Amino acid sequence: MSNTVAGRAGEALTNWRPDTFGLYTPAGGRKYLNHAERQRALAAIEFLEPGQALFALTLAWTGARVSEVLALTAASFQIDCGIVALHTLKRRKLAVREVPVPPELIAALDRHFGIAARQRDPLAADRRLWPWCRVTAWRIVKRAMQRSGINGPHACPRGFRHGFGVGTLQARVPLNLLQRWLGHARISTTAIYADACGPDELGFAIQFWRQSEERLHASPKP
Repeated sequence: MSNTVAGRAGEALTNWRPDTFGLYTPAGGRKYLNHAERQRALAAIEFLEPGQALFALTLAWTGARVSEVLALTAASFQIDCGIVALHTLKRRKLAVREVPVPPELIAALDRHFGIAARQRDPLAADRRLWPWCRVTAWRIVKRAMQRSGINGPHACPRGFRHGFGVGTLQARVPLNLLQRWLGHARISTTAIYADACGPDELGFAIQFWRQSEERLHASPKP
């Protein structure tokens, strides 16, 4: 077995089975937000109440699961470094992963929740920031999706998670790093995000279209 990242990624794609995970539903519905949809959803989040908006933004910029974000406390954040520690779900043993987030989001969370002040209080430091249930969290995200005109199986918190996976790979984030950010036990799960058609593929397609048009115009007319 190869010890290189490329080797492990290649083995992951070879061993991946389409019945275990995918970017589409059996009916063909897309599960992830594309770049344009993500931008619209992020804009719609601004119209939510501050606490709700910060929850949705944390979900969007970490690629985390709803329950993982709901479990966050003041102690989960490294304010100076812009890092949030997430307790990874779906693992037999306790696993914590660190994910970098935009400094603007960290600053907004600190202003709203007083994270730095809470961290100095042992009792407050371990208190959840969002005392909601999963159903409430889903409704908040669905509200933002509806406002942005997004419908379908990707108009939900998982749409943000899958969109995070697709978007980071298209931004050339290494596969093994994305695996850690998403908390996947196997790199084969992360590798499926590479199947989405990205800017590079569209660029090749545009070149093909232009060449075809040039040949069409250069062809002698009957």
